[in-house]
Amino acid sequence: MSTSAIPATGPSAGTTARPAATARSSRGGRPVDGRSAPSGGVGAERPSILATAVLLLGALYCLLPVVWVLVAASKSPDELFSTFTLAPSTHLIENLRDLFAYRDGLFVRWAGNTVLYAVGGALVSTVVSAAAGYGLALFDFRGKKLFFNVILAGVLLPAVILAVPQYLLFAEVGLANTYWAVLLPSILNPYGIYLARIYAGASIPREMIEAARTDGAGELRIFARFAVPMMMPGLVTVFLFQFVGVWNNYMLPYIMLGDDSLFPITVGLSTLMNQGASQPAMYTTVVTGALVSILPLIALFLLLQRYWQSDLTGGAVKG
Repeated sequence: MSTSAIPATGPSAGTTARPAATARSSRGGRPVDGRSAPSGGVGAERPSILATAVLLLGALYCLLPVVWVLVAASKSPDELFSTFTLAPSTHLIENLRDLFAYRDGLFVRWAGNTVLYAVGGALVSTVVSAAAGYGLALFDFRGKKLFFNVILAGVLLPAVILAVPQYLLFAEVGLANTYWAVLLPSILNPYGIYLARIYAGASIPREMIEAARTDGAGELRIFARFAVPMMMPGLVTVFLFQFVGVWNNYMLPYIMLGDDSLFPITVGLSTLMNQGASQPAMYTTVVTGALVSILPLIALFLLLQRYWQSDLTGGAVKG
């Protein structure tokens, strides 16, 4: 065997090989094995600190009104305008009692109406959006592109522009000042249809639909048994957006409804606010009602957040 094939051993070999490797590492600016060295300098941490600061400022901007409402709801009518803004007090239970006792529990009626409008409108709107988005994504028919462009135009059109024409139409058929006047306009959500169409096209493979048709499954069964579970992350988003939109809607019920027993919380609290000029104590009632009205939204978001995030992660892995 040739001696040139035998690797050098001993102390001298180790001392000669190490400086050469070190020199190559110094010239190349990275380790010999090709892996990039961790950057521990100040410049590497600066973007992370800046991003964290921006996120903290955004969180403070969003949470400060909520904190103010919580603090203001704990004050008496005299303390509301005479004490420091963020100084809490001890009258929260008393204010809640006055709120729910106002006109024999009218606020409870407003809360029930709001739940009816938001839950009913969001559920039906989600079903309609899912069916429309599924059809636009997986079916080919004449006028499909024009229909989708009209939906996009509806996304860009402010809802307040449609409130007066909708009132005239509902008044013509005798549905003004009824529950239907708020529920029916909440069913059709152009943005929800757009989201459902995008998610259906990305999450539902056409091969699976064709295989189900070959096995004899009907279109309605394919939609209910296969398409809806695959679209569930997008549908959760559609439901959440529509629920919050209907819950916070003010202009449509304000125009459509004249009976205060049909009011949602937004319009009801607005009427109490108008009474504050002659009855300053009503301001505390309005603030307490605003605090109660945001609690279901926070609870709903916390409840759906886990399913929302896990479903979106699963959809991303599948895609």
